[in-house]
Amino acid sequence: MKTQIESKQSIENRHTDAVCVNDSKIQHPLWHNIKYFVVGIAFGIVFIKAEIVSWFRIQEMFRLDSFFMYGVIGTAVIVGMISVFIIKKFRIKTLSGEVITFEDKQFNKGNVIGGLIFGIGWAITGACPGPLFAQIGSGFVAVIVTFLSAMAGTWVYGYFRDKLPH
Repeated sequence: MKTQIESKQSIENRHTDAVCVNDSKIQHPLWHNIKYFVVGIAFGIVFIKAEIVSWFRIQEMFRLDSFFMYGVIGTAVIVGMISVFIIKKFRIKTLSGEVITFEDKQFNKGNVIGGLIFGIGWAITGACPGPLFAQIGSGFVAVIVTFLSAMAGTWVYGYFRDKLPH
């Protein structure tokens, strides 16, 4: 087990970049990640079967024509809230025995601006980062343009990160 001592500045930078501070410090062999690959494929199949990655369903949501996607997202938020409560209440650790910590976040206007840009991109393309992979995997080749655009946007953010409001 390799341990690293992170400085307070390092943790603050990770919060600024919305990076999880609970990254595992345990080094595993590469084959250890196969379980995440399998879970990702299963998650993608569920997304496709539930029509969550459907461009039509996403457009329907942004036109306020249907409750379907709001129900899915609302359910995910409630499940997440209950999960965090249970993790905190029972001090649940990871499968590797590492402690899970939750740090308080401070409000900043950069999150609002970033959220608006993300929402506009989601409404225009009909995809957010998770469903992008499921859409590509289900054969929608045109989504590769959206994927490459998302990669370019990520690179641009990284390049100008120090000049943006946080």
